[in-house]
Amino acid sequence: MKHLILLSIFSCLSLTAVAQKDPVVMSIDGKPVTQTEFLQIYTKNNPNPSFDKDSLDRYMELFQVFKLKVAEAEALGYDTLPRLKKELEGYKKQLALPYLIDSVQNQNMVTEAYNRTATEVRCSHILIKLDPNASPKDTLAAYNRLLGLKARIEKGEDFASVAKSKNGSEDPSVVNNGGDLGYFTAFQMVYPFEEKAYNTPVGQVSDPFRTRFGYHILKVTDKRPARGTIRVAHIMIATGREATQETRMNAEKKINEIYDSLVAGAAWDKMVSAYSEDANSTKKAGELPAFGSGTSQRMVLEFEDAAFALKEVGQISKPVKTQYGYHIIKLLEWTPVKSFEQIRRELQAKVNKDERSKVTQDSYVQKLKAQYNYQNKAEKGLEWFVKNLDSNYYVGKWKASELKSNKTLFVLNGQKFKQQEFAQYVEKNFRSVRKDNNDVVVKQLYQQWEKTAILGYEESLLPSKYPAFKALVQEYHDGIILYEIMQDQVWNKAVKDTAGLRTFFNENRSKYAWTERINATVYECKDELIAVQVYGMLLKSDTITSKNVIEVINKDSELNLKVRMNKFELKQTPYLANRNWTTGLNPVYSFDGKWYVVKVTDVLAPSQKEFAEAKGLATSDYQTYLEKKWLEALRSKHQIVINTDALYQLGKNQ
Repeated sequence: MKHLILLSIFSCLSLTAVAQKDPVVMSIDGKPVTQTEFLQIYTKNNPNPSFDKDSLDRYMELFQVFKLKVAEAEALGYDTLPRLKKELEGYKKQLALPYLIDSVQNQNMVTEAYNRTATEVRCSHILIKLDPNASPKDTLAAYNRLLGLKARIEKGEDFASVAKSKNGSEDPSVVNNGGDLGYFTAFQMVYPFEEKAYNTPVGQVSDPFRTRFGYHILKVTDKRPARGTIRVAHIMIATGREATQETRMNAEKKINEIYDSLVAGAAWDKMVSAYSEDANSTKKAGELPAFGSGTSQRMVLEFEDAAFALKEVGQISKPVKTQYGYHIIKLLEWTPVKSFEQIRRELQAKVNKDERSKVTQDSYVQKLKAQYNYQNKAEKGLEWFVKNLDSNYYVGKWKASELKSNKTLFVLNGQKFKQQEFAQYVEKNFRSVRKDNNDVVVKQLYQQWEKTAILGYEESLLPSKYPAFKALVQEYHDGIILYEIMQDQVWNKAVKDTAGLRTFFNENRSKYAWTERINATVYECKDELIAVQVYGMLLKSDTITSKNVIEVINKDSELNLKVRMNKFELKQTPYLANRNWTTGLNPVYSFDGKWYVVKVTDVLAPSQKEFAEAKGLATSDYQTYLEKKWLEALRSKHQIVINTDALYQLGKNQ
């Protein structure tokens, strides 16, 4: 989340109440920060905190900068901007979810999630897409269509054939997989789909059921104990679905050559860097996110099977073909399914964030009704809505202003919830119901609103009930306004202020210079023999191109030669540094296990960069300059007082 990037230093800022005997370590514009608050932040962001004077002083400097920026954002009214208020409200709703659940039912779901994490289920499905607010007619049509497809399967037709047939599944992946989704565990599918899969016996086809994607039927083809969680790295030669047969053959040849090199002792990291075509993993030695039970990450079946077949850390697989290309997989770590106690907290966090948490809200609302002495007075108050909803409602043209009365519909904890509030909800939520008789529609809307209103009331009490929730909301609040003011005062300002940027560049021009460079073609060779062959070809003819050389040298192996053409800065290029370069063809040499032939067009002396060449680095420096000047202004605008006695007392108390 973009705003939380700014909170890497202050991610646990809490507005805990100031205790009478809790010393103040700092104040900004008269607002106190206590020892307890500062200590909570300091220890949160320092796993192994040191409480010596120097460490506390350094952290206090960072803390002051943070507080200054937040104080300025509040002084300028960023926290009152409707767009940012709306954004914060959205986050608050998400943050409140774990607090607005039936704890008993929630714990049952945690146990259920663990049991499913320990068991993998494999199924195929057929999807008929359906809008969440589809009409009853369209909903029934989708349902009946799936019943027809299910009947064909039950009469003996192959599931995959039915899924791929005309008017079959509308899942785009069906063309490649026939509806087969492979194995999965808890949290790897939307909850209604997971629920149906785990409750359908192996070999059976489910009745139609609905998710946010539409209507499905599924067939469970297998269940097995989970294989645990695995971390692997890979080297990939990509082909893509549209690749020609020649491209696929070349890719297969290349991956086999890479495999042979690894078996012969080639270093994994270097082979990844030199040949892997997965841009997301090459900088991490090919490492991929963990996948398997207990994660939300899934891989295609062929890849997963090959990965889990590896038994020893460091072991590599033979080349594996998937729909994305060819892979060599290296095992980094395998962890069996952990015990319930080991992953209870992790599962709890996932359940709280998952769609399944909403399932517990209905029972939670009933508990709140009992706790807050709920009184239902809705019968007469709803009569007006039944009489006055018309066809305009379903196209968003019905107006709540037509209602003049404001009768109480229910009472909760002494607070009255009235017609006018419900009318506003009805007006805004016309898309949440399907057209039907008014009494049915009003009943549905009222049930939705009553639940929303009761949960909203409880949500309003959360900051006073739960300091952790209050702290988390404050964290998001500060992150949102801090990001916004940094955009305006530093980041975007540096980009938009082209005149200021150019002036800054001219005043600091000496910082932006090229060191010695060569304009050259670099031939990186697999071994000395190939390097000598390349050198000989280039020596015989001045007109031979790098393409000609590649065609000859890589005829038998794609790994023999790699060519780069560029202006190379020598100090920044290890395999070119500390050598005497002359124009023309330079002698063959080796560096770090590889052999090089370099043909130099020009040797370029150190020179000043032009504005266009230095713009990226200059913009970054200009942002730093603007932030420094801005902070100087903030320090003179906002009053900060540090109580060093209270600050250093932290070191004595630890």
